[in-house]
Amino acid sequence: MIRFDDVTFFHAGASTPVLAGVNLHIPEGELCLVTGRTGAGKSTLLGAVNGLVPRFTGGTLHGRVTVDGHATEDRAPQEFAELVGVVGQDPLAGFVTDTVEDELAYGMEQLGTSPEVMRKRVEETLDLLGIAELRRRPLRTLSGGQQQRVAIGAVLTAHPKVLVLDEPTSALDPTAAEDVLAAIIRLVHDLGTTVLVAEHRVERVLQYADRLVRLDGDGRVVDGEPATLIADSDLAPPVVRLARLAGWEPPPLSVRDARRRAAGLHERLRGREPATNTAEPGAARLTARRVTVAYGQTLAVRGVDLDLRGGEVLALMGRNGSGKSSLLWALQGSGPRRSGTVDVGGTDPGKASAKGARALVGLVPQTASDLIYLDTVDAECKQGDTESQVPPGTCRTLLDALAPGIPGDRHPRDLSEGQKLALVLAVQLSSAPGVVLLDEPTRGLDYHAKRHFTETVRAQAAAGRAVVVATHDVEFVAGAADRVVVMAEGEIVADGPTAEVVVSSPAFAPQVAKVLAPWLTVEQVAAALAEEAS
Repeated sequence: MIRFDDVTFFHAGASTPVLAGVNLHIPEGELCLVTGRTGAGKSTLLGAVNGLVPRFTGGTLHGRVTVDGHATEDRAPQEFAELVGVVGQDPLAGFVTDTVEDELAYGMEQLGTSPEVMRKRVEETLDLLGIAELRRRPLRTLSGGQQQRVAIGAVLTAHPKVLVLDEPTSALDPTAAEDVLAAIIRLVHDLGTTVLVAEHRVERVLQYADRLVRLDGDGRVVDGEPATLIADSDLAPPVVRLARLAGWEPPPLSVRDARRRAAGLHERLRGREPATNTAEPGAARLTARRVTVAYGQTLAVRGVDLDLRGGEVLALMGRNGSGKSSLLWALQGSGPRRSGTVDVGGTDPGKASAKGARALVGLVPQTASDLIYLDTVDAECKQGDTESQVPPGTCRTLLDALAPGIPGDRHPRDLSEGQKLALVLAVQLSSAPGVVLLDEPTRGLDYHAKRHFTETVRAQAAAGRAVVVATHDVEFVAGAADRVVVMAEGEIVADGPTAEVVVSSPAFAPQVAKVLAPWLTVEQVAAALAEEAS
């Protein structure tokens, strides 16, 4: 179905290729998982499938890409719309209408689909993705995860033979991600759709993949059986890293398979307790009481009480649309607040100037590019140092820890989504105030970058700051958070230590906890086994 024949691609002005001599054949009806570190070229590989690379990105492509026998060099990307459906990393950037129902129908209108068929497919897609209640909602009022599902649905209604998805579950809560993956698997199994998925959260997709495509960052692309390629990959999910620790070969790809082989490991860990963060949180840095946020007649946050303590990393979790982002903006002072109070050192950020509010509470939004406005990475870092009044090079040092190797002269908008996020995080964290709010900060970050980011977040807390991370990334939460707050329909429904909250919830439990509860991370298990050996 998809063929890459000796494909090499250079960005404009670049001396080294992003893709080098790629030969790849993906048969019809396969689910293919594309992995690689942040900036390795996954989005470039996906963009080449329908000709967006290089027609809209610039650069030079050598070799030949064909889909169902049609070469991308012979047809414009819009002529591939019926054959290849593409969902990018930023769903809002791809919307062309105002409401959910209109967006689902738009692509079919352009293809000349009859009204009767359009109506039927719209209804099928609304049900398939669980978004029927959103049909008349304006797209800009949806949460990031809801927008992601609408973007996928807008592509599915055209019934393409090939579906290309770039980070499709990054903005979805665990349950919604499972629903979307189930819909994708149904397309593969029942309709023979060929699906390419680039995903940093490998643990969500690996068990369903027929083929793994790995980009090593030097332009090379390797493909093969998932169990074979993941065994020695440096981007292995927790269940595979646990297998390495326990000596299981071949490694299990799912929690279910790992659980079947974990009896011996359970026995070795019997009587031991997981190591946890022993630092005691300090005094409250921020106190919120009866905070309510409304958009018209819709209540997004309903009378929330919350204390954010210095020295503590708090993970804010909950399904898409539960009110997490609305709460963060209300706490920072920039977002609407119908009622309630927020106190940071005796000052309400909502009543301070924009500059004063930022000095009290720092906020990194979901869409990192909203805070990027200069022409080069170096200029952004230099401006970040200047605005933060910190020593020159502070921002760049943070950036290198999050996503090493980003050229200083690269335009920020030419970066991958993960690299953009890393840049904005570095700028914001350069002068982090007493309270730091991060909205979905791990989107687009590979496992290595997330480990570095975890260290950065922990360092912020160790410096006495209160850090809040709104996220759906359960693996990140397991390793970084001291406390978890779960929201539902604008209210707090759970608040407690990480181990207690996530282990009690199948939806929010990390892979290791599903195999070896109450252990949460591979690192905890490794430390316990190391003690046993000594």
